[in-house]
Amino acid sequence: MARLIIILTLFCLVAAAALARVHDVTKGPIAEQERLRTISALKSVLPAFNNAIDSEAAEVVVGQDKKGRDVRIKFYKGKMDETPVGTAFQVIAPDGYSGDIAILMGVGTNGKLSGIEIISHKETPGLGNKIQKEEWRNQFKGLSIDDGHKLAVKKDGGEIDQFSGATISPRAVAGAVKKGLEMYKKEFADGG
Repeated sequence: MARLIIILTLFCLVAAAALARVHDVTKGPIAEQERLRTISALKSVLPAFNNAIDSEAAEVVVGQDKKGRDVRIKFYKGKMDETPVGTAFQVIAPDGYSGDIAILMGVGTNGKLSGIEIISHKETPGLGNKIQKEEWRNQFKGLSIDDGHKLAVKKDGGEIDQFSGATISPRAVAGAVKKGLEMYKKEFADGG
């Protein structure tokens, strides 16, 4: 019996050491792929930039949640030859049909949306997940809360198209983008 315990213990130690080694070897490449994915998403929502945008990101406390904890958002400042071109940040639409919808927003120095990207969601395939389609996301470009634009779906008197049979997902995205622009305006009143 003692021999079996020793063999099992040795086997577990070797397996744990192997897993630790695999983790060490893959940690760097996984982090690099995540960094490249972030940069790609930032390029899709901001005007052209040439700074090291991911290393220059800043976290800002934008309020508190219902439990009194600080809500922090990471802001990415895009620059072209040291001239600011826009800011990107992520917002969450908590009222999607199937849960949270994570949205990356880009806002130009003029306070207008330069683009949105759906980072993650659990919306219904073939229906609510149409929020990922580029032609639907493009209708947000150039909109601003200062220009009299109503960031809501048409069914609610706004400018954003909803999908037949799937109003909840577009409504959630439009609402989160509107709140994101309001928060941006409050945090960056100077537009930068």
